Amino acid sequence: MNIPKVDLPRVVIVGGGFAGLNLVKKLRKLPIQLVMLNKHNYHAFQPLLYQVSTCGIEPDSIVYPLRMFIKRQKNFYFRLADVKSVDPVNKILTADIGDLSYDYLIINTGTKTNFFGNKQIKKYAMPMKTIPQALNLRSLILQNFEKSTIVASNEDKKFLLNFVIVGAGPTGVELAGAIAEFRQGVLPTDFPDLDPELMQIHILEGADRVLPPMSLKSSKKATEALKKLGVKIHTNTIVTDFDGKLVKTKDGKEFKTRTLIWSAGVTGNLLNGFPETSYNPRSNRYYVDEFNKVKGYEDVFALGDIALMQSESYPNGHPQVAQPAIQQAKLLSANFSKILKGKTNLKPFKYNDKGSMATIGRNKAVADIWNLQFSNFLAWLIWMFIHLMSLVGFRNRLVVFLNWVYNYTSYNKASRLIIRRFSVSSRRVRTNSEL
Repeated sequence: MNIPKVDLPRVVIVGGGFAGLNLVKKLRKLPIQLVMLNKHNYHAFQPLLYQVSTCGIEPDSIVYPLRMFIKRQKNFYFRLADVKSVDPVNKILTADIGDLSYDYLIINTGTKTNFFGNKQIKKYAMPMKTIPQALNLRSLILQNFEKSTIVASNEDKKFLLNFVIVGAGPTGVELAGAIAEFRQGVLPTDFPDLDPELMQIHILEGADRVLPPMSLKSSKKATEALKKLGVKIHTNTIVTDFDGKLVKTKDGKEFKTRTLIWSAGVTGNLLNGFPETSYNPRSNRYYVDEFNKVKGYEDVFALGDIALMQSESYPNGHPQVAQPAIQQAKLLSANFSKILKGKTNLKPFKYNDKGSMATIGRNKAVADIWNLQFSNFLAWLIWMFIHLMSLVGFRNRLVVFLNWVYNYTSYNKASRLIIRRFSVSSRRVRTNSEL
């Protein structure tokens, strides 16, 4: 990988998520050689991916180039690489660009969409975990609208304009609200020859309510807001099959649609090479102790979504959101000077739950912060402020803020562009010459 050998411990970070980003910021003053490997050359702010897919903002406003940190840090190297496996005994990583030895390894590979082993659904459903996936979904949504203007029958129009979202967690709820607002604000102006009543949004949830991780009060408020937007909610509903045209559920419901958006769960992005005793096969998360050390190893750490730190308060591990990753990275950075000196008096991790929230649309959101519940306009302001300040880089904050102001004042979504056409059946982007 063309990383120079120096008389410093080599610390390799795999992944450029929230934990990786904070580690790079915090470890810069320590006497180490720091190497980051990531499949993309940017950090993506995943909580706002749904706005990319629904034409609210452009993708470049929620990403940050990882090489920007090279300017600020000595002995830091970034390599664009897809890590394939790890040999934890000999301390060697194998990636698509070569091998690399390490003294300490920090895994921050996050999660991927979990289709629970259903290959048919995986083949045709639309995930939304990455920037390319969000752009694919945006293209498909807009292509559906365009195609609806040229098909003759209302039945065909309904098929194209029927959007089914699986999973009523924060991502599913936010997507449903954004698509519903698109129907209200954009469809009548951009597509005056289409009847908005032909467009339907369904959200399917296996639990008995939307936003299962949040309070009953917030769940109820979110349900009311979604229904007011015309979203049809189906709880206690488990999807069993989708062939690209028809969604089938366990209780016998069927939905004709071209677009099934899957936000029903995630699974860890494990690296090959670790024994089965080091990770949970159900969630694909590494077992870690209170110092984020992977079970069985003193020199391998796992942070964030990929780490399963079990405790009395969190028997199933911490929630797979940004805050645990950020807090674990900050603590590990503080402990690392002791680790380098061989000290054992490390500070254990204690999660500070800052709450959870979800937005449903204009002036509508819910937030559980400590023991308080907020809803509607106040929760919406809180949601906007926290997400805005969590973006990396002043430019991104400014661009997203201006986009939000424009969208709010004009009832408009400016990013309604099919930059590249997408075909679900071929699962790839097709050029204009192929269409």
